[in-house]
Amino acid sequence: MTAAVVTGVGSAVPEPMDQAGLWNDFFRAHYGGDPVAERIFASSAITMRHGVADPRLEDVSSWSTGRRMARFVDEAPRLGKAALGNALAAADLDPADIGLFTVASCTGYSTPGLDLVLARDLGMDATVQRLMIGHMGCYAALPALGAVADFVVARRRPAVLLCVELTSLHIQPATEDVSQMVAHALFSDAAAAIVLQPSDAAARPPGLRFVDMVAVADHSTSDHMTWDITDLGFRMGLSPQVPSVLARHVGAVVRDRLLAPHGLTPADVTGWAVHPGGRRILEVV
Repeated sequence: MTAAVVTGVGSAVPEPMDQAGLWNDFFRAHYGGDPVAERIFASSAITMRHGVADPRLEDVSSWSTGRRMARFVDEAPRLGKAALGNALAAADLDPADIGLFTVASCTGYSTPGLDLVLARDLGMDATVQRLMIGHMGCYAALPALGAVADFVVARRRPAVLLCVELTSLHIQPATEDVSQMVAHALFSDAAAAIVLQPSDAAARPPGLRFVDMVAVADHSTSDHMTWDITDLGFRMGLSPQVPSVLARHVGAVVRDRLLAPHGLTPADVTGWAVHPGGRRILEVV
């Protein structure tokens, strides 16, 4: 049977920003020395982040959404092109051979979008199928990966997925909203790309075989994470209950829904990749 195999992975990040410097040189004054904000930054366990907009050099918190989107259009293609170039080089694949190009992002929008701009600039074929997934947050990577893998198996052609997020463009005016403080203490910017190619038992390229994907939603907690478009960029709502909700579900989802149908247990897994959605998320998982 045909399988989808990961043959290339690439990433790109903008300039580094040290966490202590961000607090001392910007966010301390931004929040008027609020002790709650200081405690959140100090307990994040983060030492370094990356951003296309360093608030110590340019304060975007008063920028209009239009100005932020214009900056996204300037910055995102550069990061995306670098990540895609690294992934395609690792897969030893020509951009013209790609059958499906999928892009996921929730921090910027434009038309023509990243999918068209990057397909053109990288030299993908004019017949390449393009899929743009927006406003699903970090979770978008999962359904996007599933769609890309399904395409590879069904069409027997290579596909590539790119995720780009520039959260540094969405620093908000200071408020006493704790969820805003958490968001400002955690998130940063990056691009990541992955190439999948078809294979069968007789001719399988080296790489990780995509076996299965499971996604489970607790609809009763849909208000725990929000991402609202405002006149001053995108504002995140982040409930402190998110790690507790995750704790109720993650074990059973991994054991019973993902691994058990394939005759596996957690003890059989030699490596894990966990989304770093904050220190508590990592500890819960």
